[in-house]
Amino acid sequence: MEPLGITTVLLVICVSCLLFLSAWRKMSGSGKLPPGPVAFPIIGNTLQLHLSEKYGSIFTIYLGSERVVVLYGYEIMKESLIGLGEEFSGRGTLPPFISVLFPFPGIVFSNGERWKKLRRFALTNLRNFGMGKKSIEARIQEETHFLVERLRNTHGQPFDPTLFLTHAVSNVICSIIFGDRFDYEDKKFPKHLTVLYQTCYDPLEHTAPPPGLYNFFPTLMDYIPGPHHKLFKNAQEFRRFVLERVNMHKESLDPSCPRDFIDAFFIKMEEVCEGSSPSHLLTVELFVAGTGTTSITMKFGLLILLKYPEIEEKVYEEIDLVIGRSRSPCMADRSQMPYTDAVIHEIQRYINLVPLGLPHAVTRDVYLKQYLIPKGTTIFPALKSVLYDRREFPNPEQFNPGHFLDENGAFKKSDFFMPFSAGKRICVGEGLARMELFLVLTTILQNFTLKSVIDPKDIDITPESSFVSNAPKSFLLCVLPR
Repeated sequence: MEPLGITTVLLVICVSCLLFLSAWRKMSGSGKLPPGPVAFPIIGNTLQLHLSEKYGSIFTIYLGSERVVVLYGYEIMKESLIGLGEEFSGRGTLPPFISVLFPFPGIVFSNGERWKKLRRFALTNLRNFGMGKKSIEARIQEETHFLVERLRNTHGQPFDPTLFLTHAVSNVICSIIFGDRFDYEDKKFPKHLTVLYQTCYDPLEHTAPPPGLYNFFPTLMDYIPGPHHKLFKNAQEFRRFVLERVNMHKESLDPSCPRDFIDAFFIKMEEVCEGSSPSHLLTVELFVAGTGTTSITMKFGLLILLKYPEIEEKVYEEIDLVIGRSRSPCMADRSQMPYTDAVIHEIQRYINLVPLGLPHAVTRDVYLKQYLIPKGTTIFPALKSVLYDRREFPNPEQFNPGHFLDENGAFKKSDFFMPFSAGKRICVGEGLARMELFLVLTTILQNFTLKSVIDPKDIDITPESSFVSNAPKSFLLCVLPR
């Protein structure tokens, strides 16, 4: 077919879709939905996400042809995700490129009874193999020792911390899932970590026009060259790596004595997944969720501390006072270190890692306020609206550990602190992530002084956005032994 013919066919298809969509919206009782702007053809309201000032705490937008209800603010988030937890516990429609990475939904992306079984299984076995127990604290402490030695070997020279942190966090999740860790000298593993990071979190990958267009025209974009094909190749390569590890476990499986998470998964796979989901794909999901977000938060934290050396100095003082230099940090120290705890909370609040949260969906027709939200509607909980609420966090655009300290310098909890989302879909690895953030960051600062390669006042801590998450701009730093 000649190019003109292809163009004509595409135009006919697009116009037909628009006419059908227009008729469908009129028939769907849209007047009962929360208010929202008129959508632009094709792209919907993709460019109109900041609409709360006009439409309030709940409004409807269209991302392409997808109808989405946005929740904006703490009160509406609490009423829906927590107060109507079961009704808002579905997982909404995900971007097509994520469907390529996760062709079979696991604990993060599944729905209904399948999701409940997977979540129950994951929580039980993550606890059995370490999460929330002393053993996982010991595993993190062990890994931080390896990380410290690797940092010493930089000999004060500038380096990019991305791979260092991703490797350390990956080894913690590897110890839970596979029962062992990978040596920092392993040449194969760092390659797969780079693939993982680029596929899921690299802002340059996801903000390039072709990957963005893929989410609106997936079938068409399959035939057009561009960086999105690199994303898919990376995803396939990483799945192959995980599958190799899974098959190694399968060959030596003893059903009477599970060694780790993967063994337990094989034993329960038919019951939990009903035979429909290859086991390594759930592992990929846990690997990505357990590695990327935590390592990005740590990397962001180092950049922020480089920007504010006076904050870094106060953390040093608290570490020296409470922990000293002769032993490793432990979780029991956290309650005695309110300033450090506040800094870590403020890092998570400020970076606003997933501004719109992962999409939810309503599991049945449900009324919220005076509006009817039809079953299956995708819900975007705008987490940034809570993390940046001026009533709770004065000057939210400024990094300030005082947001989590009271007038006496004691740590102050906040119900508005929702970096892991809220309700029944709250991150299953929240406990593990909190432990890693505290133990890894305090261990680094116990052993090293951070030094920027540029003047701190010139450091830009403004997040860059990929399609799903925020990430820090690339940077170099030096670590000097204390």
